[in-house]
Amino acid sequence: MPEPTEDATFRQQDWYAEELVDRRFVNCVFHDVDLTEAVSRNASFTGCTFGNVRFNSSRHVDSAFTRCVFRRCNFFEAEFTGCKLVGSTFDQCDLRPLRVAGGDWSFVALPGADLRGVSFTDVRMREADLTGANLTGATVTGVDLSAAQLHAVRLARADLRGSDLTALDPTAVERAGAVIDPEQALVLAQALGFEIR
Repeated sequence: MPEPTEDATFRQQDWYAEELVDRRFVNCVFHDVDLTEAVSRNASFTGCTFGNVRFNSSRHVDSAFTRCVFRRCNFFEAEFTGCKLVGSTFDQCDLRPLRVAGGDWSFVALPGADLRGVSFTDVRMREADLTGANLTGATVTGVDLSAAQLHAVRLARADLRGSDLTALDPTAVERAGAVIDPEQALVLAQALGFEIR
């Protein structure tokens, strides 16, 4: 593995279609960097800050963005496959249409995020903060949402099948038209105080 790049600042740089393979960045700042159509593979970003960074149509595979801050970044058609984003925060980011498959997004902060129509499949999102997030029409299947903060989340027409909904209070969310499976229906009925016999 190459030596990590530490405490560096990258401003107004064009990394269009850059291939970031086995690269490591620690406590770096990326500001106004164009990562459109960039590809990261086995790359790691630890404690980094991204401001006004364009991730449009970028692809990330088996990469890690741990304890990072994303502020006013654009993720139009970005894809994350098998990536680790534990403890990262998204603030005023454009996250549509984002596709996430596999990986660990536990403790991620997405309060109030516009996630309409995004896709999260088979992702670990334990204790993620989705307070007030808008997941209308989203695909959230096979996702571990145990102990997640889901107050006032909007789930209308969302596909939630196979996800852990034990932290969901069905009375405190928008849920019209949301799709769940029979096992989840039992969990939610019990959360409402029903006894299943």
